[in-house]
Amino acid sequence: MAFNVAIDGPAGAGKSTIAKKLAKQMGFVYVDTGAMYRTIALRVLELGADGRDEAAVTEACKELDISIRYEKGEQQVYLNGENVTDRIRAEEVGMMASLVSSYAAVREKLTQLQQKMAEKQDVVMDGRDIGTAVLPRAQVKVYLTADAEVRAMRRYAELQARGEMCDMEAIKADILRRDSQDMNRAISPLKKAPDAIEVDCSHMTIDEVVSVVVKQIMLRRG
Repeated sequence: MAFNVAIDGPAGAGKSTIAKKLAKQMGFVYVDTGAMYRTIALRVLELGADGRDEAAVTEACKELDISIRYEKGEQQVYLNGENVTDRIRAEEVGMMASLVSSYAAVREKLTQLQQKMAEKQDVVMDGRDIGTAVLPRAQVKVYLTADAEVRAMRRYAELQARGEMCDMEAIKADILRRDSQDMNRAISPLKKAPDAIEVDCSHMTIDEVVSVVVKQIMLRRG
């Protein structure tokens, strides 16, 4: 039976960083669900569709093929055969992803793909509703959070490192807005699963967080 780890939490908490390192350490496959939603968001933006128009977004999903490949040990995301790994990390794509992820057609399409991946192999998935909706039977569930100020600082540093112009206060406002969108959407809102452990990583290192999750995996595996 495949062993699944679900990591949920708000934007900027460090879910992807933790999930990637954890997967590598445990020999699991990392499934970047956020990247998949961002890819749909990029498609919506490219088509010039209104992200607030659910029918338009649903239509955009029809002619859509998303694949995740590992090339030279690095995850690469493809949209209809084109590598969009770097483009999906733009701030406007992140905001659009938070918006369109609330639509039933978007969530259904990606959830089915993600569940099939988890049935066949040991995986680590991170997102907003992995432990509550995508992998409700995951053996280990983690709700990773951090102060909004800390999350904004981390995002600011990440954007600066990529040479992008950014404003700290604007980033914090975006994070708080995304928190509100994610927690209050009608379909699969962001929330802690009843059987998840909560980890506040505001003042923890990456290795410290990974260590906490590894201990949970060892406990569940026996």
